[in-house]
Amino acid sequence: MRAKTIFYCTECGNETPKWVGKCPACGSWNTMVEQPQEAKKKGSPVAQGISVRGSSVSRPKSLAEVETTDELRFPTGLSELDRVLGGGAVQGSLVLVGGAPGIGKSTLMLQICDNLCRFSKVLYVSGEESERQIKLRAERLGVRSESLYLLAETSLENILESVHELKPDVLIVDSIQTMYDEEQTTSPGSVGQVKCCTMSLMQLAKGEGITVFVIGHVNKEGSIAGPKVLEHMVDCVLYFEGEPHMSYRILRAAKNRFGATNEIGVFEMADSGLVEVPNPSETLLAGRPKDTPGTCVTCVMEGNRPVLAEIQALLAPTSFGNPRRTSNGFDYNRAMLLLAVLEKRGGLIVSSCDAYMNVIGGLYLDEPAADLAAIISIASSFRDKPVPGELTAIGEVGLTGELRSVSALGQRLSEVRRLGFKRCLIPAQNSMKLVEPEGLQLVRVRNIREALSAVL
Repeated sequence: MRAKTIFYCTECGNETPKWVGKCPACGSWNTMVEQPQEAKKKGSPVAQGISVRGSSVSRPKSLAEVETTDELRFPTGLSELDRVLGGGAVQGSLVLVGGAPGIGKSTLMLQICDNLCRFSKVLYVSGEESERQIKLRAERLGVRSESLYLLAETSLENILESVHELKPDVLIVDSIQTMYDEEQTTSPGSVGQVKCCTMSLMQLAKGEGITVFVIGHVNKEGSIAGPKVLEHMVDCVLYFEGEPHMSYRILRAAKNRFGATNEIGVFEMADSGLVEVPNPSETLLAGRPKDTPGTCVTCVMEGNRPVLAEIQALLAPTSFGNPRRTSNGFDYNRAMLLLAVLEKRGGLIVSSCDAYMNVIGGLYLDEPAADLAAIISIASSFRDKPVPGELTAIGEVGLTGELRSVSALGQRLSEVRRLGFKRCLIPAQNSMKLVEPEGLQLVRVRNIREALSAVL
């Protein structure tokens, strides 16, 4: 008799009895995968209504009976990781760390073990490497603690048994796609296996108060491989990003129940592991060319941290009917909008040129405060005139060419002044209440025409 199958959506986890091209729940196309249907066990704790944390049935509590105490946080040993987590790891939380292959996820997790083992017991479970391989990498990273326990295992049942025997304070699982539950008939890495294993780890974290770090692979679109419901189950989702040809890595939070989701941590991959970059602005601007057209510096806010970024643009005449447009690190649609505004309101005929934009250092600028710097870099390349090296530009550009106010302008200007810049273009609308920082000249402009006249 042929086993019954069911179709899962890899984006939202919705189940359908037959294959459909478009998921009826989330509307995503070509995301349905076929998996064998699991028969519900009548004697399972979930079917009987028994809490998986104990043998008794969960009872509802009134709001007054629930105790509210501050969550217990502890440092991980890496200040950049603590910043992204919201001030440190929370006891009993489930953290999912995702990233491309070879980006440094396992290295990051193994490095924090050196500090965590000073006051806690850590169990590192790997389904991809042997215990000898992990120790060789730990010695290279300088991790030599007796409170770190290694386990090369892929069976979820054996992992949970080891956790109950060892009773660690922190559990690291590398990776969730290699773990499998013997009660599931599907292969490891499938939608059902990933969902089941994550659910068991979540119950372990909440029931036993163990902090669990889970490493997850990403697919070709850059999201966590497996069902989208995986990100809804965990407390924190961290993405480890970076260009393959560059040594810098950026850790950002896509979801965080215990902190902000717009903080970033910057690391540099060295021979001895990941090195924190406490001053990313100075690092990202290192090697900036002088007296070269097509480059301008702006200041963006990554959480509560102001970061200076260099935007480069290159315009070249083309003989083809459709000019080429390429954007790296800057939103493509936003870049096309700025090119249209520059031609219509700025008077520069850029429609006959190929346009290329790039943000140095692997950053991705998604806030409108970088619009003015992008406009200036494009105009500088078009006119082949360099922007003064001591100048920065901050402001949002509207469709009529006007400059709009931006948030946290005072913090941005302080960071600009700290790195030695002398002039800064800012919108005239929100500059009246600002106190001009000592040694920094504020150039107030109302539209892009005034900005181009003041710079080029």
